[in-house]
Amino acid sequence: MSIYSNDFQDYAELCYKEFGDRVKHWSTLNEPYTFSNFGYAIGSHAPGRCSTWQLLNCTGGDSSTEPYLVTHHLLLAHVAAVKLYKNKYQASQNGVIGITLVSHWFEPLSEEKENKNAALRALDFMFGWFVEPLTSGDYPQSMRSLVGSRLPKFTKEQSKLLIGSFDFLGLNYYAGYYASDAPQNNSVYASYTTDAGVNLSSERNGVPIGSKGASEWLNVYPQGIQDLLLYTKKKYHNPIIYITENGVDEFNDPKLSLAEALNDTHRIDYYNRHLHYVQSSIDNGVKVKGFFPWTLLDNFEWSSGYSVRFGITYVDYNDRLKRHPKLSAHWFKSFLKPY
Repeated sequence: MSIYSNDFQDYAELCYKEFGDRVKHWSTLNEPYTFSNFGYAIGSHAPGRCSTWQLLNCTGGDSSTEPYLVTHHLLLAHVAAVKLYKNKYQASQNGVIGITLVSHWFEPLSEEKENKNAALRALDFMFGWFVEPLTSGDYPQSMRSLVGSRLPKFTKEQSKLLIGSFDFLGLNYYAGYYASDAPQNNSVYASYTTDAGVNLSSERNGVPIGSKGASEWLNVYPQGIQDLLLYTKKKYHNPIIYITENGVDEFNDPKLSLAEALNDTHRIDYYNRHLHYVQSSIDNGVKVKGFFPWTLLDNFEWSSGYSVRFGITYVDYNDRLKRHPKLSAHWFKSFLKPY
């Protein structure tokens, strides 16, 4: 496959050998989009690479090619790990294996055809970039058309291995955006960040798509989880799905009392509404088999560090990491009690 996928396969095999007697649900990768885009197109996450002309804080790179190459090798690494597991370990360990992807939901800014197509392209460039090869053996047609020769090609054998290379699909969902058609980029420079030809916005005619979390990117849009699940069911052959992440954050405000910090009614509302739409999706035939809040504990969040808190449990960073259940933890406990 490639030297990278061989290395990842070796790592995966060590995990299968050491933990396979206990781990029964394996996910090869978590949010590969995040490190392809933020690591190699925008450069805000490790290893911090992007094109210098974008005038971002990067240490070299090429945003027009590297994100696509990285994703290509991530998918081949995934396939190598899955093939090994299914051929050598699955029968004896009685487990399942999949991959965890992340996607926003994109609503067209208006009913105009151009904006409806832009919303679909936004999905292709964030979600289809990964799930389409896993179900059809190739990248979305919109990407092939717009990215051209900069998008790597799979061999026939690789395509065959990619198709159906998961027992379940992990899905991380947090936010929704409006999408509109962007004018053709006539710049001599190309980048993954502009290849889709889409403008994203958190509001329409001055009205937000939803409230915001502490993170600027987190536009609360509960209906989007249903839209994404139904879209996945229809377009990608109704896979078994686990909602592997879903949540909202607040700022880490040292001026709040402990009682105030634990009173996270906004999080209860977030989960209540998202779970409603997950149940509705199940009622409409989506095969959702599990739901995992992000997250049990406040933690170090990517480049945001400790400035935001996603947990249903408060962690006191100034007092030996003592843990205090937030109101949302008590809500979940009540929600999960048998009738």
